[in-house]
Amino acid sequence: MVLFFKRNPYDKYNPKITRSKYHSISEILGLERSSIENTYKPPLFIVVSVELGNTTTKCIVTATDLKTGRTYLVRKTVKLTKEARNPKAGEDVFSRTLWGKPLSEESIAEFIADIITETVVSSGLSIDDIHFVVRSTGVTSSFNTPEEVGRMIKALAKGCLKAKIHPSRMIAPLTKEYIPLNIREYSKLNLSQFTGAIAGSLPPKSYSEIMANEMEAELSTAGIKIGAKLINVDFRNPVITMDFGTTLKGRVINDCLPYGETIGSITGLGGAISDSIIQGAGYDSVIEFPHHNAKSIEEFEVAEQLANEVHKYVRIEKIPPGVFKYGMIPINSTAAFKANILLIGCDIGYNGDQIPKLRDLGRQFIEDYGSNNMPLILDFVQSIAVKRIIEILISSGIISEKYSIGITGRAGITGFKPKIILKYIDDLNLYKSLKVEDMVVFVEDGLALGAAVMAKCMHAFGNPQNPLGGNKGMGCILPYKGKLNPNTKQIS
Repeated sequence: MVLFFKRNPYDKYNPKITRSKYHSISEILGLERSSIENTYKPPLFIVVSVELGNTTTKCIVTATDLKTGRTYLVRKTVKLTKEARNPKAGEDVFSRTLWGKPLSEESIAEFIADIITETVVSSGLSIDDIHFVVRSTGVTSSFNTPEEVGRMIKALAKGCLKAKIHPSRMIAPLTKEYIPLNIREYSKLNLSQFTGAIAGSLPPKSYSEIMANEMEAELSTAGIKIGAKLINVDFRNPVITMDFGTTLKGRVINDCLPYGETIGSITGLGGAISDSIIQGAGYDSVIEFPHHNAKSIEEFEVAEQLANEVHKYVRIEKIPPGVFKYGMIPINSTAAFKANILLIGCDIGYNGDQIPKLRDLGRQFIEDYGSNNMPLILDFVQSIAVKRIIEILISSGIISEKYSIGITGRAGITGFKPKIILKYIDDLNLYKSLKVEDMVVFVEDGLALGAAVMAKCMHAFGNPQNPLGGNKGMGCILPYKGKLNPNTKQIS
């Protein structure tokens, strides 16, 4: 008798994943010397990224060698946002996280100051060593318009000031003279002024902010680009990016020169889908849930079936004009429509009104299948979301096989998600003449890496020998930028 075993169809895919590796400043100095020459002293550009999220708040220190263009992760601190102190009597509760945590400017400032100080000190650095701080937040569900998120950014700035960060380290320098003397020579502000483009991509050209988490989408896109370089992947325009934190943010960038244009924006709920399911098992988020490794093909088949049950309550669609909140994120879909930008949203029902149903499903899954299968179910839930978004982009006709896809965020790169996502994209036949593994990358800590890129762009610290801007396969775009702005000096 011959026995036939079903092969797991996901096993054949080998995802390209950039895993975060952290190095001390002394290690970075040693690595650079060994790769160049023993006497080499790299000019390091030190950037702090601080992000107030709905589930976690992260502070990450990066160091970029301005001569080679290589960016290193130095230190990372992660705290649960629910650990921030509650507002005191008399303080204005102006915002709440997706899960209802109340926040005041004062409570945010204290929380941010503490995490910055802790991270910088544990890095072996002083506050004076920090060249720039990038602030971002995904806590936007309490606001009514994308512009209102500005108050949250101001609260983060107060936290930076409380941590003794100088105000000049939070805004783009006007000229080279505003850049610290020890790294000034590496700036090209005299050749090309900062135009607002980050990593060769422009933000949406619209009369209003399109979505409240626009800046996070910008940072994540830039971070995926530089993260891909760490595994020798040329992830330059045109690209599709998605950041699956608690909320979802992403962009579609075309291959115009000198800067790619945003032709699509992606927003709504991301990891909140899985968090809602796991809350039915008594946990606040997936982060707190113990993980197990599934093995059999039968487990995969059951998990996919259950994930499809979840997606009966998940809306993913092109957002029409006249919508002001989608997936609990303030948006201006009319602005997107008038700017000819495709806006895609992901929601649990209508602005989260089906979250209780997902909790019920989570409770049922645990009772019927046990906790061991839950991580795989969640992997399929998030992977199906990616597939549905790509399906919309394909059917809308705005992408082709020349578009690379980059994914970051805790709900997009962990577990079996990379393999499942690769299979789903492969099945969509987007890449007819290319291997899907060569066109899709997964990057850990994309937003923090993007903060380092944004700071570099603001200071014109681009590296012509190791460019992030432009399109795949081409050289530096600085000559194109000179043609765009005739007032800037030309390079030879």
